[in-house]
Amino acid sequence: MAGRIITKWVRGALAVGLLSLLAACAGGVRPDVGGIPAVTDPAPIVSGTMRPYQIRGRWYQPAEQPGYDETGAASWYGDQFNGRPTATGERFDMHALTAAHKTLPLPGLVEVTNLSNGRRIVARVNDRGPFVDGRIIDLSRGSAEALGMLQAGVGEVRVRYLGRAPRLGGGTALQHARAAPPRTTPPSYENGAYWIQAGAFSDRRAARRVADRLGERATVDTTPGGDAAMFRVLVGPWPDANAAEHARQAVIARGYADALLISAR
Repeated sequence: MAGRIITKWVRGALAVGLLSLLAACAGGVRPDVGGIPAVTDPAPIVSGTMRPYQIRGRWYQPAEQPGYDETGAASWYGDQFNGRPTATGERFDMHALTAAHKTLPLPGLVEVTNLSNGRRIVARVNDRGPFVDGRIIDLSRGSAEALGMLQAGVGEVRVRYLGRAPRLGGGTALQHARAAPPRTTPPSYENGAYWIQAGAFSDRRAARRVADRLGERATVDTTPGGDAAMFRVLVGPWPDANAAEHARQAVIARGYADALLISAR
């Protein structure tokens, strides 16, 4: 290896200017790790949508569910409901990336992954449903199309709650998910590159789950040590400290408060 690599661990926030990074963002949404939007101006929960309700003899209790991460069947709906009001009072646009869920807060954001092809979207949840056994989410036609589910009608998906939605929009199509193999050697630190360590784990599977949640720029770096091996979740690289600190704050916002910035010089 040419040259000596010195890794610096920086704790706490760096005093960097993020205004230039945020200037292009609008509507209370800015880019986040892996393409997941970070909501800076969330819409309030619509009054009345968190009350218990009964459909066909079954009671449902809406609730804030920060750890919601479920796998199950998804269906989609389109023309017959287009233009009608949703549970939030918004008009249903069958071409927008929206969805209906039985108990998540409204409006909210969910990440939906089609398990048959790896396609992912972020959808705005603004309605209640589906009230069919075995189905966990109802997608708009636009969401189903982005996920490649139009022809099948029903598909197996993973749904992960991301939190409150912005006042408008919030839906976006993400890159196809890729199952990257865990790293067994340290990442190549180019001179001047910056990485974020989201966490360090003794369990490889736990590290892999965190990396999957943080998107395609996250990898698992193994520090050898036999039974005492550690698995670090690294996100990056970024070419400068401003971009890296922006990403670190995004990782912290996703629930990893001890995220560190790593620089290589």
